[in-house]
Parts: sequence; structure tokens; C-alpha cells
Amino acid sequence: MIEDSLDLAWLYRRYLQDEPITLEHATTGAEALAALEAGPPAAVLLDLGLPDMDGREILQRIVESGLPTSVLVITVQDDVDVAVAAMRDGAYDFMSKPIQPERLLTSLRHALERQRLSHMVDSYRRDFARDRFAGFIGAALPMQAVYRIIESAAHSSATVFITGESGTGKEVCAQAIHSCSPRADKPLIALNCGAIPRDLMESEIFGHVKGAFTGAVQARAGAARLANGGTLFLDEVCEMDIGLQAKLLRFAQSSLIRPVGADRAERVDVRLICASNRDPLQAVETGRFREDLYYRLHVIPVHLPPLRERDDDVLLLAREFLTAFAAEEGKAFATFAPAVEAVLAAYSWPGNVRQLQNVLRNIVVLHSGAEVTVEMLPPPLAAVATAEPPPPACGGSRDHPGSPLVRPLWLAERDVIEEAIARCGGNVGKAAALLQINPSTIYRKRTAWTQRAGG
Repeated sequence: MIEDSLDLAWLYRRYLQDEPITLEHATTGAEALAALEAGPPAAVLLDLGLPDMDGREILQRIVESGLPTSVLVITVQDDVDVAVAAMRDGAYDFMSKPIQPERLLTSLRHALERQRLSHMVDSYRRDFARDRFAGFIGAALPMQAVYRIIESAAHSSATVFITGESGTGKEVCAQAIHSCSPRADKPLIALNCGAIPRDLMESEIFGHVKGAFTGAVQARAGAARLANGGTLFLDEVCEMDIGLQAKLLRFAQSSLIRPVGADRAERVDVRLICASNRDPLQAVETGRFREDLYYRLHVIPVHLPPLRERDDDVLLLAREFLTAFAAEEGKAFATFAPAVEAVLAAYSWPGNVRQLQNVLRNIVVLHSGAEVTVEMLPPPLAAVATAEPPPPACGGSRDHPGSPLVRPLWLAERDVIEEAIARCGGNVGKAAALLQINPSTIYRKRTAWTQRAGG
């Protein structure tokens, strides 16, 4: 409350004494500005007639600084022009003295509710409307859930187990967890358990001493020691030899490593992140993965959705890759032809993001131009582009006996869009791409059809 009259300030305080708020009082503009710098309040009751400055200067300062504060202007000037000027300058409401308690309470409650809703919207945008996060690109709802898990898990030392099809970005996920964690300034060491020969795997993880085996001409630190203080990422952990899994279990339980050929163990501080494109529980059931190791590692599960379940993310990723690869190769590519976007959205992408990257790299390297056309698509997307679309369903099947031969345009449009959605397995994003319209257009039209049918 910025009010130079102590009597009025006392009166307003009485009006607000039962409200669940903390009320601070400033009598001059200088005091008010100092209070605002200390921390912006949710709302300000602002008297324009201050002894040391015009209250509109304070309003201007609040607006220009972008403070999340609702300003309720109070003045003796019962002037429409003053009210209009204050509202134009950014005031939430305008009240003339003398103020009735109901008027003050109603205005302040509305201002505080507006602030609360604004914070909720900002939180929603921050948490559910991100199109990229810590190396990921994607705005689809399944990816928003992944981002939230990463944020929550990053500050813990609990083991994370990442699952997902090949090419969905499991290593990107591990890097995101590490970079968001307190260990970000320490090493992230990654090992692919499916790419290293079984006989060398133990040495790769735990290291070896000189002479431990034929060819060990010098001692070598393993990945666990190199990752000390940081993160050890074991990709495709379900491919690890069953005998070595027992040693990994002991390490996960004790944080102790024993290099091959060493006579004593040493302790390291390592956070474990594991990943697999297999279902680890199914690997347990088939005897390929130890059950006790599964329960030791499967503390915080993160499942990365396949690209076909990420709605419009395929086009978002494709545009990002096209721009990056064109810059790397010195090409002029900037856009996709509408027909190409339709193919990209309709294709199932069994190789996920990695396959999309390879397709875009192929196009940029082998072709030139400003726009990617259908003719540039490599197999198997070229086959998708040239395939004949299935014949449309007969319109007569929707007609009823006695119905007019000419149907309303909105009904015909509804049938076409709904049929496209059905043919895309309920995926609105893919249907929109094939129809060459924005997905938001489909949602808007569906709402209008429901209201029209109800009317």
C-alpha cells in the first residue's frame, strides 16, 4: 500500500484485516521504490498524489520492469481521463476516494486471483509447453513427461534405468540427467555393453593392473574410476554377460571396484545410469538378466516414447535437422514441400530419431535446392510418397433414406477430417499433415461441430 495519508492507510488496513495477505505500507514514492526492489508484491494499492513524485512514475517503473504485480490505482481525482490514462499505462483497476470496503475487497481479490492464474499459466508453459530441453527437441505430451522425470531425478543419486526403442535418444537422456545434476562438472563416462567383447568388458568397467592378462602391458583405469565423482552410463546393459552381472551388482551395492588382477578393492563415488532397448523385466523372465540386479538398477525408470507416438515432433525435429545439416554442408535447404511434410508425418519411423537424422542427412548431402521435394526422398519414404492413397469411403453410405442429395458443407468437411483421423489411427497430428492444415484447426473445428450438433 502506497499512501501518504496515515488516516486513510489505517482505514484501508482495517478493511483488509481479515484477508489472508501480508500488507506493507509506504508513505512516499522513494520508500515504495525501495520496497519494490527488495521484492515485487502480488499487488500494489497506489495513491497517485504522493508528496515526492507522481504515482504514475511508480506504475511506469513496475510495467517497464516487467514485475509480476497487479496495480490498483487510488486517487481523489474523479476524472475519467486520469482513469483511462492509468489503465492504458498498465493499471489493473482504478478506484476513486472515498473507497467503499466492498469495492476495495472485490478489486483486490480479483487482482490476486489474476496473479494466481497467471502463475499457473506460466508454470504450465514452463512444464508442459517446452519444445526443447537439455539436448532434447520435442513438444509432444509424452516428452513433457520425460522432461519432468529428468528434472526430478537429476538432483538425486538414485540409479536411473532408461528404456526405449533403438534411436529414441537414450544417451541424450543420460546426458540430460547428468547435465542437470550436481555432478554436471564431473565426468560422464559412457559404455555400450553390447558393442564390447565379453572378455574385455570387465576390464572396460573396472580397469586392470599391469600383467593381469596377456597384452596388459600397463595398468589401465576402467570407466568406473574415470567417472569418479560423476556419472557412469551403461548402455544396452541387458546385453552384459550374466557372469559379469554379479560383479556389477556388487559394485552397485558397495561402490567398490576391484580392477582385474588387483588384490584389493577401492571405493568410487559414481552415479549409475543404465539403458536398454529391451524390456528388462522380460529379460529377467528369460534368464538373460539377473533379477537381483534388475531391482538394484531399476530405481527410477524413464521410458522414451517412439517417434511415431510423438505427434508433430517429427516435423519439429525434421526442420531442426534440415537447418543444422544444411549449414554443415553449405547447402541452401530451408523448407519442406507440403507433400514431403505429409510423408514425414505419416511414416512410422521404425528407426526413430536416428533414422530421421539419417534421412535428412542423405537428402542434404545428395541434393541441392532451397526446398526438399518428394523426388529427393530416399527409400523407404519414396515408396510411401508414391503409394496410391486408399479410396475414400463412399459418401452414400452416410446418407439416410430421404436425405437431400446435397449435404451441408460443414458435414462433408467433418466426414473428410474424421476419416483422415481414423486412417491415421487417431493421430490428429498425422491427419493434419496429410490434410495440409494445422492440428489446431482440427481441434477448433471439432469443438464447433460439437456445439453445432448440440444446437
